[in-house]
Amino acid sequence: MNFANHSCQSSEEDLRKYQHQVYAIVYSVILAPGLLGNVLALWVFKIYIRETKKAVVFMMNLAVADLLQVLSLPLRIYYYLNNTWPFGHPLCMICFYLKYVNMYASIYFLVCVSVRRCELIMRPLRYQSSRRKGDLVICVLGWLLVCLGCLPFPLLRNPSSVPNSNSSSELVCFSELPMRTVSIPAAWALLILAELLGFIIPLVMVLACSCLTAGSLRDPTGGAITDRGEKRRAFKMVLSCAVVFLVCFAPYHITMPLDFLVKADALSSCTFRDLILRCHPVTLCLASLNCSLDPLMYYFTTHEFWRRLSKPEIPESMSFGRRLSCITGGEDAEED
Repeated sequence: MNFANHSCQSSEEDLRKYQHQVYAIVYSVILAPGLLGNVLALWVFKIYIRETKKAVVFMMNLAVADLLQVLSLPLRIYYYLNNTWPFGHPLCMICFYLKYVNMYASIYFLVCVSVRRCELIMRPLRYQSSRRKGDLVICVLGWLLVCLGCLPFPLLRNPSSVPNSNSSSELVCFSELPMRTVSIPAAWALLILAELLGFIIPLVMVLACSCLTAGSLRDPTGGAITDRGEKRRAFKMVLSCAVVFLVCFAPYHITMPLDFLVKADALSSCTFRDLILRCHPVTLCLASLNCSLDPLMYYFTTHEFWRRLSKPEIPESMSFGRRLSCITGGEDAEED
């Protein structure tokens, strides 16, 4: 990693070793539960849950975003354990890019889930079956916006300035790739846009949805739905989105501008610089933790999800058992 200020006596090699240890440990911990949880979530959403009214389309896309992140973790773990990247620069940039695509796609779809559940409580009659196609359009547009918005992250890296770049075994990767020269106004503009569009506005929307659903739960006549059980489930879902948002993404977006100030050599305190450089990898790991927390959110807040996992139901495609039961005089399997 390039540190612009060389007046501080902190060892760059010690910081690099510390960061690699943090990344390797955290990514190894979240790899298995993230992979199993999101594969299971996609399986349940695809095969068993036919009712897409309760933001299931958005949750499926959220699981896809998390799964993309998880699939890149083994290569990251290899790099941080061995301190080498023998897989070539293109694959390095793809993994680096997927990290940010996953993070901001997760933020986008967490907002969509919160807004949809809040809308179904406050104005359920506005949502009709014809609007489900509109949800698919929202998902496609969201992926396009996120993929385009995250392009500056890999484009701002300058692999040509890496020492020994002709030898793939000596290549550095991820955050240790040197930055291209960017003017201070342009850098601040990108930073403000990332904070505003990628964090502050989504945070306000998620918190607003949490307040609205909580208000409808406290007021028996609040909202268009009077079923307190349905309101309670909606509030648990929206509150879970807010908790995941605050735990995983808020710390990273707090340290991101501070890390930028360190890289721009705008801080004179060596103690503060060292603190930021040691805290920022931790917050980046928290941003990856959402790929393991989201499946837990599905299970504990989505009634259909845990009901089908607790008592798996036979999908319509597996009708042979029903036919055999009819032939032998058994009772038909219970339909949804």
